[in-house]
Amino acid sequence: MTVLENRPNTALLVIDVQNGVVADAHDRNRVVANIADLVERARAARVDVVWVQHADDGLVRDSEAWELVPELDRREAESVVHKSYGDAFEHTELEKVLANGGIGRLIVTGAATDQCVRSTLHGAFTRGYDATLVSDAHTTSDLTAYGAPAPHEVIAHTNLYWQYQAAPGRTAGTVSTADVDFGSA
Repeated sequence: MTVLENRPNTALLVIDVQNGVVADAHDRNRVVANIADLVERARAARVDVVWVQHADDGLVRDSEAWELVPELDRREAESVVHKSYGDAFEHTELEKVLANGGIGRLIVTGAATDQCVRSTLHGAFTRGYDATLVSDAHTTSDLTAYGAPAPHEVIAHTNLYWQYQAAPGRTAGTVSTADVDFGSA
């Protein structure tokens, strides 16, 4: 259980599922469909959905590439956190949003697996959050030209090591979209 006091609630964190981030991502359509399913299930369970949007010199704020993908519909009442670093906690309002919601447990989805998803997972865990990665609801692009493993290998490796992540007083792990339980800690 989270080491954060008075944080009994859960949030679904949707990281950088933006046109320019997932345009050529591995298994894009299936991953986006899984995230859309999770968003609807979180809403039905009255679990907060927190959206994260990245901007930098290559992903200009308010451009078409910066926009969330059209398959996902953020509701006005749902928080959006704007970031410019990999870890969505760095120099953002994410911690404040989560604290205001009494949130100590995160269900994590999004892109890119080997950049912002991984950075945010580690950032959450080291800050005391329980952090569960949805194994089939995150993706990345092919960076093999730069020496990275193939996207499916990056995803599999991230799922493997996060499944066994451990630290005192916190839980981590992976779960498939079908097995996400928004009511259990």
